[in-house]
Amino acid sequence: MEDLTERRLVVVTGASSGIGLAAAVAFACRGDQVVLVGRDPARLQAAAERVRETAGERPELFRADFAVLDDVRGLAQRLRDAYDRIDVLANNAGAIALQPLTTVDGFEMSIQANHLAPFLLTNLLADRVARTVVTASGAHRFGALDPDDLNRPLRDYRPMGAYGTSKQANILFAAEAARRWPGISAYSFHPGVVRTRFANDSRLVAFGMRFMPFRSPEKGAETLVWLANQDPARLVDGGYYYNRRPRRPYRKAADPQLAARLWAASATAVGIDG
Repeated sequence: MEDLTERRLVVVTGASSGIGLAAAVAFACRGDQVVLVGRDPARLQAAAERVRETAGERPELFRADFAVLDDVRGLAQRLRDAYDRIDVLANNAGAIALQPLTTVDGFEMSIQANHLAPFLLTNLLADRVARTVVTASGAHRFGALDPDDLNRPLRDYRPMGAYGTSKQANILFAAEAARRWPGISAYSFHPGVVRTRFANDSRLVAFGMRFMPFRSPEKGAETLVWLANQDPARLVDGGYYYNRRPRRPYRKAADPQLAARLWAASATAVGIDG
């Protein structure tokens, strides 16, 4: 059963629209103190108004671009300055690029925005976070992760290959976080194919196949909210979920040795101790 008695602090990244906004509304309606993280200030303000109209309380807003690791470091410091404890960190922000793009930090866009940035953020907040839920995807089936070369997708670039590799990394990260951090509950999940404004700008495009059935953002957010609300004793720590049930990911996202190698490579990439 859900615990509806305790007011928590919940940080949601990628909260300006889509799954993140739907989850933020659900948390706020539960009575949680909600913090929205997003890249675009205008969309963040609109999301905050949506939460306020629905739940009656305006959330706190923090702007950060996950394509810039210094933004992530600054975000972590501002969150640390503002809050002594983060009950739930929903690592939901994500991107998919139609063409090969390299960030200012020198990494392929998808692997940085979807994996390295949340990896860095969670590590910088690890002493304050009680639970993290990572938005992964069934697209991890397309992944071809090489921890020795995180920029491998830039060669012979395929958007779904790069995106799938970053989602493979999400699942491995959650599993390894659970092994390394016994004090933090960690989970990943597949939201289904959701009709959202998924990073929809001149460089990044909405994800989903045109002729596949789409879910609403609210439906896509259900498992995220459920994982955040359940008693950890009822969940598989480090597990991958779909439709509020544990699922076995593809073998490429269920290899503990690969997860450990990814962790070490990611720590080196973002400049922290692994």
